[in-house]
Amino acid sequence: MIVVLAIIALVAALIVPSVIGRPDQARVTVAQADLKSIGAALKMYRLDNGNYPTTEQGLAALVAKPTSPPAPTNYAADGYLAQPPADPWGHPYLYRSPGTSGAGFDIISLGRDGKPGGDGIDADLQDAKH
Repeated sequence: MIVVLAIIALVAALIVPSVIGRPDQARVTVAQADLKSIGAALKMYRLDNGNYPTTEQGLAALVAKPTSPPAPTNYAADGYLAQPPADPWGHPYLYRSPGTSGAGFDIISLGRDGKPGGDGIDADLQDAKH
């Protein structure tokens, strides 16, 4: 399921901007799909290992087995993502665990400007419903 979501996100990242006349809105759509794919990978990590990666381990824990504590006990042989995720504007996604408001984790894209806050295309995108 994660592989399918990753393929869909990759295809969307490559095709949607050229097909739709609104590349900025297409990037927002791709970022939203990425947030869901990363969230699914984090949930698989938790199912295998009993907890989410720490904030310090970050999303890199989905690509390569973390060496810092807590060490995962049942890490998937191929990892959970093929490469470290970056948003459609080239910025790394921000990750926090535990998340705000009691959520298991937060994943955030800072939008086109790469800065907290903003409006429109520069607005932050977040997935924290866990």
